[in-house]
Amino acid sequence: MLNVQNPAETTSEELILKTRGYRLLQKLGQGSYAKVYLGEFRVIKTSKEDSKVESPTVTKLACKVIDTKKAPPTFVNKFLPRELEILLKLNHPHIIHTHSLFRRKSKYYIFMRYAENGDLLAFIIRNGAVGENQSRIWMKQIGLALQYLHTLEIAHRDLKCENLLVTGNYNIKIADFGFSRFLLDENMLPVLSRTFCGSLQYAAPEIIKGTPYNPKVSDIWAMGVVLFTMLNKAMPFDDDNAKSLYNNQIKRKWRFRTKVVDKLSHECKSLVKKMLEPNTSDRISLEKILNSSWICMDLRLKTLHPDEYAALARAKDQIKQMKRGSYNITSIRSHHEIVKKESLKAQGTSTSSILVDMKKKTDNETYFIDSEFTPTSTTRLIVDRKRE
Repeated sequence: MLNVQNPAETTSEELILKTRGYRLLQKLGQGSYAKVYLGEFRVIKTSKEDSKVESPTVTKLACKVIDTKKAPPTFVNKFLPRELEILLKLNHPHIIHTHSLFRRKSKYYIFMRYAENGDLLAFIIRNGAVGENQSRIWMKQIGLALQYLHTLEIAHRDLKCENLLVTGNYNIKIADFGFSRFLLDENMLPVLSRTFCGSLQYAAPEIIKGTPYNPKVSDIWAMGVVLFTMLNKAMPFDDDNAKSLYNNQIKRKWRFRTKVVDKLSHECKSLVKKMLEPNTSDRISLEKILNSSWICMDLRLKTLHPDEYAALARAKDQIKQMKRGSYNITSIRSHHEIVKKESLKAQGTSTSSILVDMKKKTDNETYFIDSEFTPTSTTRLIVDRKRE
């Protein structure tokens, strides 16, 4: 019987989640075959009398529920296994922390860190354009997260304001890896992408053109669209017609809004121009973005936080092991097949299983908040380094 008081859709699902210490509280949003809920987690302990006791400590979480019965075969067979596979690998301070993954019947439950201030697009609509100083900090955070992904030979392929989440401490975290993919084949050779991914307004011209493309370079274009949108509270290209939008991209038909153009530094405007370069061979690299004169205008951003440094070091070590053969990429592909089989099996089974529990991974807030940033929210601006 449907429980209208609780977003878990059946009594059995509600009970299964509760035995694991999870509750779904309210729906935050939904798409064609996925819903996102606000949830909570309590550690379940066993008492001396063998009874289950809930911890009084509550962790707020977001939960993405994917119903494979409502999803198209391409998503179930291709994109969902990739997303789950990639989520298992990631651990970076500027990527949304995945708490646990569950499968129940035809549904997958992805519990992740709850971002109290919602996504970046909603934040901009609510608070207006983001100032240059805060934009600089958020660009550094996004850039470091992308650097980590690209070092692992993973491209995001759907970077946009809606997939950038703002925490209670006003830090940015990349989310939603539904279109992400590995960029090496079984022989450790690079592969190009041919799939049109993401939203049209964030898609690089080489994607719209329909030719094989390097998704790392396309991620940088999307990052430039995000930066422009933050600074202007408007997008550089806002056309629903792909042909018209492509022509505007190639001809560089974009400009800063009149109300902000004179307030932005030369270094800022120059960096946006280099990121929105339609010629892929001339587009600025991620390394140059992170070390650009604009980023370095804030001296605090010239050094890495220990957690940022450690994450990048782990990624470099993993990729070195893969290239030496000690970290076998075929095992990754084998896991991909296991996840794929699980997703297919889930469509016709009534069993419940836990895929992976990642509560031991750290989920740190590693950044300071720009002193000139005064959002309308009354949330305290603190740096929270509590470990889960």
